[in-house]
Amino acid sequence: MKKSTISAVLITKNEERNIKRCLDSLHGWVDEIVVIDGESTDRTREIALTYGARVVIHPFTGDFGMERNIGNDSATSEWILALDADEVIPEKTREKIEHILRTGAEFDAYNVPRLQYFLGRPLLHGGRYHSIVNFFRKGKARFDGKVHHLVHVNGKTGQFNYPIEHHPFQTVSEFVQKQDRYTRYEALEILEKFGDSRLREVRHNLTMKPIKMFIKSYFKKKGFKDGLAGLIFCILFSWRHFLKWAKYWELCEKKKEGRE
Repeated sequence: MKKSTISAVLITKNEERNIKRCLDSLHGWVDEIVVIDGESTDRTREIALTYGARVVIHPFTGDFGMERNIGNDSATSEWILALDADEVIPEKTREKIEHILRTGAEFDAYNVPRLQYFLGRPLLHGGRYHSIVNFFRKGKARFDGKVHHLVHVNGKTGQFNYPIEHHPFQTVSEFVQKQDRYTRYEALEILEKFGDSRLREVRHNLTMKPIKMFIKSYFKKKGFKDGLAGLIFCILFSWRHFLKWAKYWELCEKKKEGRE
């Protein structure tokens, strides 16, 4: 049986600090690397080109799902591995993917575990070790949603046992900076979808919901087993929910002032 081809598709914007580690984990075994770059102003594109990547420049507007779909449509291989620049393919995961490419697959897409690192430590508890669909046949999956997008699979979905490593936050300051940006996109998405109709939910999402999220992640899902890093992350993760809804309220207030 002829080995199937695979394209790794990355979406990037100013990822010079992360992208080399990701590309190193892809070098020599994927058939194609496609980078959808949101007009980076650092060395992201330069680094990608040294690995033979095909770079497509597309102005980033906060719609991650659209960027994913542009990347999928730009890929030319039979299979697609959708990644962020701060993700890494470990050796065991690569071997599993290559085995599927060599021997064939009964599934059209796969949920792959995502092992998240925080301050250099893996978060094995607190609900952070979860799976997402990011390995699939070309044309069998579409992404829907601007920030936390859904993946719609046209076919059967299987489950991987081996993870992808995710290294999004090396410092607390980096977490705060990224979430300040992401929560703005999320607040805008709520406003675009629902207008001010969700204002009645704001008080609950600024008070009780963050507390419940912390209790669930730290106690029920045993985030405490990840030590102080787990405690800090669970607090910060609850805080980002507060921040999203505070920004939604702020946007509604600004919109109301604009009408008056």
